[in-house]
Amino acid sequence: MGDIEKNTASPLEGEGLRGDGVAKWYVVHTYSGHENKVKANILKMAENRGMTELIHDIVVPTEDVVEIKDGQKKIRTKKMFPGYVIVKMIVTNESWYLVRNTQGVTGFVGHGSEPIPLTNEEIARMGIEKVFIDLDIDPGDAIRVISGPFEGFMGEAESIDREKQVVHAKLNVFGRSTPVEIEFGQVDRI
Repeated sequence: MGDIEKNTASPLEGEGLRGDGVAKWYVVHTYSGHENKVKANILKMAENRGMTELIHDIVVPTEDVVEIKDGQKKIRTKKMFPGYVIVKMIVTNESWYLVRNTQGVTGFVGHGSEPIPLTNEEIARMGIEKVFIDLDIDPGDAIRVISGPFEGFMGEAESIDREKQVVHAKLNVFGRSTPVEIEFGQVDRI
């Protein structure tokens, strides 16, 4: 009987785990206008059930919009995706059930009971999480734009702003040298 081991598996181990056990961003569909309430409820339930190691973060993406009414400029915060919240979580049967059954949630974006995580490109484009890229480019290096409106164009890096993660470059656009500012994720050294 000395061969019997105690089951000390964490909630991240075992048959309830879906995927690789790494926290990823998922899109959750909610009733429109209930996004902030859903966020608060999920966080509260995760804390009450001791599941904070599974539910890492919840974001309701917003943007500031300038409105001019009666000649006065007003800045209003507007939801970028009404009816959706973005949840960073490790998907297990328990965490999926907690989120899926929160009041105001209609479901995950994905196939049935299999939510689909956002790609790194989608996360960066939405501005949910700033991904820092360590780009090996110096002023004077030849570059090629690999994504965005200047995709496929080539040029030369003039300066690099590592804090803002942008390259100031001169691209050869239709036979002319054109100054542009390109994000690190959109450029590669030739």
